[in-house]
Amino acid sequence: MRFSRSVLSVSTLAALSVGAMTALAAPASAAPNTTPQKVCGSSYKTVNSASVASLGTVYLTYNSANGRNCVTTIRNTPGTAMDMSAWVYVPDTEKGDQDGGQYTSYAGPTYVYGKGHCVDWGGSIDNVYVQVYGSNCGALKEQRVTFTR
Repeated sequence: MRFSRSVLSVSTLAALSVGAMTALAAPASAAPNTTPQKVCGSSYKTVNSASVASLGTVYLTYNSANGRNCVTTIRNTPGTAMDMSAWVYVPDTEKGDQDGGQYTSYAGPTYVYGKGHCVDWGGSIDNVYVQVYGSNCGALKEQRVTFTR
């Protein structure tokens, strides 16, 4: 009888512990927190960003080891797939990259070599578009445009 109670007590304690841990864990359906570094790569550092109204943010990141920029558009709240885009362009070299489609969490990554050059970049979520021109090139003032279609 004493053995039975000990086994029962241990089993109950183990079940309560597992239940408590399960209650604290995120639901399986919850999307992981998405960051520009998770999308572009851990060696990319955020150098600029632009809000897409209250829907999310477009991030411009840079990797100093390889001279490449990366742009991604990340929604504040992942959910049903909707039109999203991310793009980056270097006017001096006429090189760029873009990504667009129906996404639940983020668009991109888009990459271009941009060391020593101004970059144009932007993105969209649903029908809200953000475009940044002449960015990250010293004293030159960038131009930002946000519009809804």
